[in-house]
Amino acid sequence: MKKVLSLALAAIMVLALCSCSTNGDGKTTTAANDATTTEAYQAVDMNVLGLKGPTGMGMAKMISDSKTNGTANNYKFTISGDPTSVVAGITTGEYDIAACPMNMASVIYNKTNGGVKILAINTLGILHILDKTGTVKQLSDLKGKTVVTSGQGASPEYILNYILEKNGLKDDVKVEYLSEHSEVATAILTGKADIVMLPEPNVTVVTSKDSSVKIAIDMTQEWNKISDVQLAMGAVIARKDFVEKNGKAVDKFLEEYKNSVDYINTSAEAGTAIAEAGIVDNAALAQKAIPGSNITLLTGAQLKAAAEANLNVLFTANPASVGGKLPGADFYYG
Repeated sequence: MKKVLSLALAAIMVLALCSCSTNGDGKTTTAANDATTTEAYQAVDMNVLGLKGPTGMGMAKMISDSKTNGTANNYKFTISGDPTSVVAGITTGEYDIAACPMNMASVIYNKTNGGVKILAINTLGILHILDKTGTVKQLSDLKGKTVVTSGQGASPEYILNYILEKNGLKDDVKVEYLSEHSEVATAILTGKADIVMLPEPNVTVVTSKDSSVKIAIDMTQEWNKISDVQLAMGAVIARKDFVEKNGKAVDKFLEEYKNSVDYINTSAEAGTAIAEAGIVDNAALAQKAIPGSNITLLTGAQLKAAAEANLNVLFTANPASVGGKLPGADFYYG
């Protein structure tokens, strides 16, 4: 009897072992119902810096969800209107992840001797030429005219110069620079400038206030005519040490960020989320600005291809624009 009982128990144990198996990815699968489970994910605290305008707009749904504990990680978001705050915030360790202009990502990489990684490109081209004279319909119409803009020493300057040069207009268009986008907006609204270059959402703000100001040229379309790669203007970076210690959490962040971007690009309530996050002051204007803001999230191979091509253009225009040299392969995450 004992022998029979022992054999029966052994058979049960063999069946139990055969019915469960562990996959190479760490997931446990039960053969009986083909159910897959994973170990409980441990939330990670993250300090994230977002920027006002398109570079931060894609984060808005994440910010909203984080306030109701609806995110996988514990995010503490800070929104800044000053892109230069990213440099100090990342280098001192105040922030783990930050949105910033594309060229600034490379500058910080060089400044920290490879201490940051680029996780994603989060905005494509957002620049437009606005005209109050009614005489500018295409790029060649800028010949002999003055364009007032901002962003000297940053991506807007290099993008404008690159497009003008490739179209043979570099010496035929006068460019005047003001310090802030808001100053440029005020200049055309008050009649101090007739032709300006501005990014979204400033474009929407200006055209909403003065119907005589028209969008004359989409600079992204002009870029596409002379370049094989899409224009990228905004990026998301993270401290290298943080990424190395929290790889799974960073992947979760990118997953939730992608969901947030999809929501912002498709929801009729996106403007409200953006305004409530403090990224754009007015919900209606934010909603109207979304189509022209080219909010995206490029990661992996797409990120690397687009970033390398854009940084090469900037480096050729002025090496200082990317921090003196192009970043190495370790710059790219994924």
